[in-house]
Amino acid sequence: MTDTPDKPAFLDVTSSATGRRWIGPTAEEDRLSEAMAQDTGLAAPLCRILVRRGVTAQNAKSFLAPTLRDQLPDPRVLKDMDSATARFLQAVNTKERIAVFADYDVDGGTSAALLLTWLRDMGLRATLYVPDRIDEGYGPNDEAMAALAADHDLIICVDCGTLSHGPIAAAVGADVIVLDHHLGGETLPDAVAVVNPNRQDESGDLAHLCAAAVVFLMLVDVNRQLREAGQKGPDLMAMLDLVGLATVADVAPLIGVNRAFVRQGLTVMARRNRIGLTALADVAGLDQAPTSYHLGFLLGPRINAGGRIGKADLGARLLSTTDRNEAEALAAKLDALNTDRREVEAQVRDLALEQATARGLDGPLVWAAGEGWHPGVVGIVAARLKEATNRPAIVIGLEGDEGKGSGRSVSGIDLGAAIQRTANEGLLIKGGGHKMAAGLTVARDKLEDAMARLGDLLAKQGAADIGPADLKISGILMPGAATVELVNQIEDAGPFGAGAPAPRFAFPDCQIHFAKQVGANHLKISFGDGLGGRIDAISFGAMDGPMGPMLMGHNGARFHLAGRLEINTWQGRQSVQLRLEDAAPAH
Repeated sequence: MTDTPDKPAFLDVTSSATGRRWIGPTAEEDRLSEAMAQDTGLAAPLCRILVRRGVTAQNAKSFLAPTLRDQLPDPRVLKDMDSATARFLQAVNTKERIAVFADYDVDGGTSAALLLTWLRDMGLRATLYVPDRIDEGYGPNDEAMAALAADHDLIICVDCGTLSHGPIAAAVGADVIVLDHHLGGETLPDAVAVVNPNRQDESGDLAHLCAAAVVFLMLVDVNRQLREAGQKGPDLMAMLDLVGLATVADVAPLIGVNRAFVRQGLTVMARRNRIGLTALADVAGLDQAPTSYHLGFLLGPRINAGGRIGKADLGARLLSTTDRNEAEALAAKLDALNTDRREVEAQVRDLALEQATARGLDGPLVWAAGEGWHPGVVGIVAARLKEATNRPAIVIGLEGDEGKGSGRSVSGIDLGAAIQRTANEGLLIKGGGHKMAAGLTVARDKLEDAMARLGDLLAKQGAADIGPADLKISGILMPGAATVELVNQIEDAGPFGAGAPAPRFAFPDCQIHFAKQVGANHLKISFGDGLGGRIDAISFGAMDGPMGPMLMGHNGARFHLAGRLEINTWQGRQSVQLRLEDAAPAH
């Protein structure tokens, strides 16, 4: 069953090389796009994208140039923000001892770096504590919090803490502030403040914020109060690179203020003023102005590698350091760890897919559990299973009497709520997260029962009825129209990512001029329409599926080709390249 079974297949492609049905714009979207192009003078392909995003001709200009001034919410709309700001300012003004307890992923690392950088600019130092993923697990624990409380007056938990009743109670002698975005429970821990747009008593209007954005909002409020008192706070605009990175890497939906965070963050990052990010970009081979793609697939995974299979605080230290030598050493270490992570991930992925396939891929939940699977890669492998099956997926590493796992969901299915309910029912030791991603700990002897219960809860949300994902096409484009100028205009409709997928164009009835396998399993082609237009395309992993061999052995046949446009920079020259995702014979 496809997402839109009654809709005609675009270009009559009902089953492509990847087994998908192509779905194009509706007649109404076509009509609105043409009207917008006439009213605004914007390029027709760009108007198609804007219409799909719900943008009207009247607000197209402001949408294409989102400003933080227009989009930033008042920090005080979040509950407990006034208490968090007051306590933080008290600690700053009286030079109290402050500790930052951060999660080990990109969102936690950037959140910590925001606070460390802000405090350093004010002449203050804070203690950074990031728990070890294997030895301590996610979030605050009793021992660490008690130890920090013995030496500090204030502990700030970032990207964690909302469900940590016991550990926060263990912080005897210190006050605790929680700045988080994970799904809240029915009760909150006994902290000075729990600022979280996903508390159960919040409106949900800001539920799309990542933790770094919540930290940023608190600092906005702090700076405002400093200004009112005649003092000047640190430059927050210079810290938007961290907020933008976290927003993309944590797969927060790119809507509302998140668009402005990422757009402004990319602009800040392009200045290369943060030496840690600059060192990481250099070691990752990033030789152009960064895009949201680079944040999600080049920089984010390297920062995450420390928390996954290395020392958990490497990412936060890299993002907050002012020492160039330390930055280069940390970047090199994270790059090496990322290479190791890919090898570990590949081993677990193959085993997990084999096990899940044997169990069946058509249920409401795809899951796998294995002995000694590294907890640092189970989340990535869960994401791979989800992408391969278009189903919510959970992957668990077993050790001793317990298993620690991570899950990823598909659009419209709230995995975090299902995991939290299963934990409340006693089938999981603990669990939580948000709609699209969540973590859990389960007793080995309750594994099967817990997964069955999760499957039931997800089935009630409709997870069993999802078919192969349709390939959504923004419209037709001819090779001659795919110019660098058009791609730059399309980028103005971004950033693209979660909640705002990059537009995908179909190039109809094209001839393959050149096809070559590159690397182990990638495909590079050049194609045209016979009218003079010609484009290069790259398809990663195409030789592992049917599309690569089909296009390699084209024998002069013509094809419909679909993918996302990007700019390829080589020796200072720019050209358009298609990130080829799918193909179908043109009959």
